[in-house]
Amino acid sequence: MYTIINDRKIRIAIVGCGRIAANHFGSIEKHAEHLELAAVCDTDAAVLAKHTEKYGVPGYLSLEQMLRAEKLDLIALCTPSGIHPDQAVLAARLGVNVITEKPMATRWQDGVRMVKACDEAGVRLFVVKQNRRNNTLQLLKRAVEEKRFGKINMVHLNVFWTRPQSYYDQAKWRGTWEFDGGAFMNQASHYVDLLDWLIGPVDKVQAMMSTTRDIEVEDTGVLNVRWRNGALGSMSVTMLTYPNNLEGSITILGEKGTVRVGGVAVNDIQIWHFDTARDYDEQIKTANYETTSVYGFGHPLYYKNVVDVMRGLAEPETDGREGLKSLELLIAAYLSARDGKTISLPLEY
Repeated sequence: MYTIINDRKIRIAIVGCGRIAANHFGSIEKHAEHLELAAVCDTDAAVLAKHTEKYGVPGYLSLEQMLRAEKLDLIALCTPSGIHPDQAVLAARLGVNVITEKPMATRWQDGVRMVKACDEAGVRLFVVKQNRRNNTLQLLKRAVEEKRFGKINMVHLNVFWTRPQSYYDQAKWRGTWEFDGGAFMNQASHYVDLLDWLIGPVDKVQAMMSTTRDIEVEDTGVLNVRWRNGALGSMSVTMLTYPNNLEGSITILGEKGTVRVGGVAVNDIQIWHFDTARDYDEQIKTANYETTSVYGFGHPLYYKNVVDVMRGLAEPETDGREGLKSLELLIAAYLSARDGKTISLPLEY
């Protein structure tokens, strides 16, 4: 049984105070009625000092030291992807629930290890998929669930963004297989998530990838997909777009509907055609939003679900097992690109 917290604020700590952590700090502030920032952790002493002063909470260079010293209910892992597994397993063994940024891990077995450790410890494992909460995708998800497309025939996604060499040079872990993963695993992982979440279980994938920047991993790639429902699709990803982020989009072509959600980060419903109208079709005019960030505005909404789950009021929208679905797709894509083969799912039986 999971522990339910009803009589006080949920004590949370942020682990890793880098680029994405700002979204977590902001989400905690927006849910201050339910969440209390209890501590922060970072291996960089200067970064840690800056955040302990800003938020007025204890700071730790060691995750284990923080977990043992503070009475925490929850930690949010905003650290390099490759160290999420060991950190999540450590927290689970010490009885602390875990939120992990995407991707949950860079290796399939590490993701499985995280889920098993949290199961055995009786703690929650939340995997951040904040893009699902964007209004544009919520409307698209509803249309798919109501079978408004009829048979879905073709799906295509584009992620045309830019990450200059200076981005990868900011930290040694960036652009590495062990800690980061490439354009699919890191930058486009939320779009890979849409392949299963929106369309359904994937049957087979084929991928080709290339590298232009001075990094280990891919910065460009293409992916062909066959779903179990018979739909075919593809995905094009590059971090080489000049000069700025250009597009993050999904197009769905069905026998009774055509939709394209584009913009820089699926924030603009550009085409919305179905054979019959529904009352919520008018909402597409207000669902579109301006964004200067590819992260969108989904983190506070994601945190609301976390709070509701910890209060015993809801089930997790994206738990560890849900997170494994996109990780499995990512690993299958990398295996296909490496070996020049079509990879069938599931990876394990």
